[in-house]
Amino acid sequence: MKFENTGLENLKTDLTRLDELMNDYGLFRGDQWDYGRVTYDRLFDLKEGRYYLRVMGHAVEGDVGAHRAVIQLMDPLLGKHYYPHGVEYGDGEYFPKSLISQCEKILSNLKSEIESIAL
Repeated sequence: MKFENTGLENLKTDLTRLDELMNDYGLFRGDQWDYGRVTYDRLFDLKEGRYYLRVMGHAVEGDVGAHRAVIQLMDPLLGKHYYPHGVEYGDGEYFPKSLISQCEKILSNLKSEIESIAL
């Protein structure tokens, strides 16, 4: 499921500040990056299954590996994990309404905070 028009897709910010802010919201980059892209995930372990809120971005300046980059964010995604195949983001997936609401709140709060540090 794609969260469109959150406003996040219009924001650019410094990678180091973004990492700190994302961590505050339980979104962790871990090893999910290359020199031009980042991916932040938050796991939701519910009775209906495992779900991931994913926020991605790409470097418009600098290098992620050097920890000096300006990141342009993209539309966030919500996916359901299926062992051992991976995460599905399709429209045919079931996402609990309470989870969708929780993710929308996280993304709204995140947008407000990123706007204060946006470049």
